[in-house]
Amino acid sequence: MRPEASKRVALVFSLLDANGNGVLDADDFALMGHHVIEVAVDSGPAAKEAMRAAFQQYWTTLLTELEDDGEEVIGFEAYTACVLSPQRFDTTIAAFAEALSTLGDPDGDGLIERPLFVALMTAIGFERANIDALFNAFGPTADDRIRVETWAEGIKDYYAPDKAGIPGDHLVADTSP
Repeated sequence: MRPEASKRVALVFSLLDANGNGVLDADDFALMGHHVIEVAVDSGPAAKEAMRAAFQQYWTTLLTELEDDGEEVIGFEAYTACVLSPQRFDTTIAAFAEALSTLGDPDGDGLIERPLFVALMTAIGFERANIDALFNAFGPTADDRIRVETWAEGIKDYYAPDKAGIPGDHLVADTSP
């Protein structure tokens, strides 16, 4: 596993831990799903339900793969072991990537405009400078849009244990002056 992958998932773990108690539980995923769906005001009910289901699948996969003491909470080390294990998590992250990138394309033209991308990523908790760096790394069109497929692939790459130098690394980069 590359150190870049560890940094990426450490950031996501901290963002998912909505109540800051150091572990993940079902409420964290429900709350995150709510925040993300709330900013997708122009997306249809099917896209919103797919996003809600993807957050639920994310949690269910973690719980199924890792829960063995009946507490239904997931710590950082267990989280990392699961999400950076392609055989355990690839199907789940593919569903999540599809749902999130589709949510970003409410008009169905295959392109995501920067303002909605920023709103969705901000709702997850990423920093604005990092969000802009990521969007730029995806190679936006002249009218400042990225392809849905590009974002979906970027999300999948983010969870790849063997990848470095990917657009998603911008989310963990220090952007302070």
